[in-house]
Amino acid sequence: MAVSLTHLNGKPATAADLAPLAFAGYAHFTAMQVRDRAVRGLDLHLERLRRASEVLFGQHLSTSRVREYLRLAVDEGGPDASVACFVTSRPGEFMVDDTDPALDVLIKLTDPTQPPTGPMALDVVSHQRHLAGIKHVGEVAKTWYLRQARARGFDDAVFEDGTGRLSEATIWNLTFWDGETVIWPQADLLPGVTMQILTRQLAHLGVAQQTRDIRRADLTENLACVLMNSWTPAIAVSHLGDRQLADGTTFAHLLHQAYRNEPPTRP
Repeated sequence: MAVSLTHLNGKPATAADLAPLAFAGYAHFTAMQVRDRAVRGLDLHLERLRRASEVLFGQHLSTSRVREYLRLAVDEGGPDASVACFVTSRPGEFMVDDTDPALDVLIKLTDPTQPPTGPMALDVVSHQRHLAGIKHVGEVAKTWYLRQARARGFDDAVFEDGTGRLSEATIWNLTFWDGETVIWPQADLLPGVTMQILTRQLAHLGVAQQTRDIRRADLTENLACVLMNSWTPAIAVSHLGDRQLADGTTFAHLLHQAYRNEPPTRP
């Protein structure tokens, strides 16, 4: 049975509730895969929402309230689902903010997502996301660059900032492997929840990690690369632009192992 459910502030949303939000672009969110009514990295999702609300709205809802809203939606929607939790405010987009704006939580449940199998070939494009550390809505550039990449024969696109550093892909984080060390890009990017889960679980496994600049000149057949997001902890990347990379199968297996070590938590 297909999953389709939308809650606003803990209750089923009506058309009248959703109409003002249909084209609203001043909001942030987190996305997760729920299995057996539990999610990995729940603490990281809740912290992401708290921090982003402070940045965008100057305040945040209590973690207990957001968690209650998530629990109500997940309990109603079924054991397995893709969940997106948005936070927005009244007044909304293009309005001067109040000193104490009202915050709303919109939760959308849909069918569980099946990630691509890979390996994937990525176009390299010059782009820097605004407020990169916030997972905010209304980023038309990500879809545009994805579609442009597909038209050019690639599977997706990865971003290169103004200094030539590779940062992130359209809806993905990326990381590299030189056979001994996991290398995270040093750039202005969104620290994804899956990325943070892997960072702490790799540390528990004793796997070496470092963060440093990665540029096109660093891309060789001795370096493996994978993509990750809420759909999956690792999909191998075969090419970045015209650069062929090392086989990322072993690296992807390591990251899947690390991710499985993260205990699922119910909201």
